[in-house]
Amino acid sequence: MANFDDLAGLFAIGNLQNQIHFQPHPRVNRQRFCDAFEISDAAFIKNFRLSKDLAKKLIKELDPYLKPQMRSSDLDSTTKVLIALDFYATGCYQTPVGNSKFFAVSQPSVSRCLKEVTSALNNENVFFKWVKFPSNLRELRKVRSEFYMATGFQGCIGCIDCTHVAIVPPSKDPLNANPEYIYVNRKGYHSINVQLICDVNLKIMNVNALFPGSTNDAYIWSNSNVQPVVKELYDNGHKGYFLLGDSGYPLRPWLLTPINNPITEAEKYYNTKHMSTRSLIERCNGVLKMRFRCLLKHRFLHYHPKKATQIINACTILHNMCITYNIPLPTEEDLVETDMGVFQQHFPNVIQQGHDLIQGKHVRSAQ
Repeated sequence: MANFDDLAGLFAIGNLQNQIHFQPHPRVNRQRFCDAFEISDAAFIKNFRLSKDLAKKLIKELDPYLKPQMRSSDLDSTTKVLIALDFYATGCYQTPVGNSKFFAVSQPSVSRCLKEVTSALNNENVFFKWVKFPSNLRELRKVRSEFYMATGFQGCIGCIDCTHVAIVPPSKDPLNANPEYIYVNRKGYHSINVQLICDVNLKIMNVNALFPGSTNDAYIWSNSNVQPVVKELYDNGHKGYFLLGDSGYPLRPWLLTPINNPITEAEKYYNTKHMSTRSLIERCNGVLKMRFRCLLKHRFLHYHPKKATQIINACTILHNMCITYNIPLPTEEDLVETDMGVFQQHFPNVIQQGHDLIQGKHVRSAQ
């Protein structure tokens, strides 16, 4: 039997041989994230809502308004825009966006990207290129003709309605323009009441996201920059152009509403045509929020109202881009609720007096 010293020597030799013949596995450098433009078209639309080609157009359009790369560690325009699109599409918190399979950036970096891209989209050179109400009679006739061809409703140049976008309760800082409680809407949560006007293709021609959730639709309309335009159009003799709105709006010759308690067959027929045509704006609201889920009620925008307004404007621009380029809605959307934040406000006792009301009744009865 070998003594202890012999065994110790054999063990030492064996251990030395193991160390000599041990070859560590080379470290494999696996990238944790992938190039977004290398995934399939359907996957790209599902993640960013825009197609690859449209995303590249957007990047090129926003590049002059984004901060240039000053250092190699700075994010480029492509990354900034894709990070913002990811947030708009999902409504996730900033940390998951930064740690997605496409990016590896910190939460502060995501915040800076979102702020920068949102500001670029709100630049007037970009915003008014994609969101614009018809500015002349030729454009108005085109919109009116498209409505008539699609719905059979004569004279309609747009459908108007409001939708609520949920936000976190604003700070009670007295320096804020509006007190916190004024953002609480009829359903008891904080929101911004957003007025939208769309055409027959669901493209948004005007957006007004400046008013707190407690503001009613009629007040927002009375302070809209479109209201004096359509009124002046009528006053100048162009009487065949009007918007369609629900009972929350005052009846005017340039804004037709449903007939309360219709009696005759003609009144019932008018209400049926009015409802079917005005359903376009409800579809528009739904498509906008399905496409950009950061606007959904249960997601909540965790930003100051002013920043939330800019995000709403940004999503409106992107929605119009998708409509213009026929980008399909992503499939397998698993919305947890059907309430898109669309409120059907009815104010049967709204004061409707004077010459404009009488003329509005004449126009409505002629339909």
